[in-house]
Amino acid sequence: MLKNTVKTDIRVQFAALPYKLDEDTGNAKICMITSRGTKRWILPKGWPMHKITPAEAAAIEAWEEAGLKGIAFDHCLGVYLYSKPIPKKQVQILVLVYPVLVTKTKKDWPERSSRTRKWFDIETAAGLVAEEDLRSIIRTFDPQIVHR
Repeated sequence: MLKNTVKTDIRVQFAALPYKLDEDTGNAKICMITSRGTKRWILPKGWPMHKITPAEAAAIEAWEEAGLKGIAFDHCLGVYLYSKPIPKKQVQILVLVYPVLVTKTKKDWPERSSRTRKWFDIETAAGLVAEEDLRSIIRTFDPQIVHR
């Protein structure tokens, strides 16, 4: 996948894995959103921000893209790669994933008109994403690890 790349061909983003615990079962539910272009299911993610930690940046993306407020944990769950088309070329994006415990779900948020938001159980969420490494990150997510 990284064949013939140079240093400037790889960029970094931070993703939120927004979750809540089901009141009845105690199992984690994962919130996913649709991408703006293809409408496939993804996690909220974005670029690094000046003087903002990766976990905080992930929480900001969860708000802007999914209308979720919560507690971001500075615990990287894993990384995955995807290819993003930008004018005149494809760029490889290395995404670091951070858990965000959702405490509030807002009805209105900045990107509401261009995205759909939905909660899924872990296995369903994992099955919806295209990237194999992200699928593994979601499938093996255990909120107990974060809350220790």
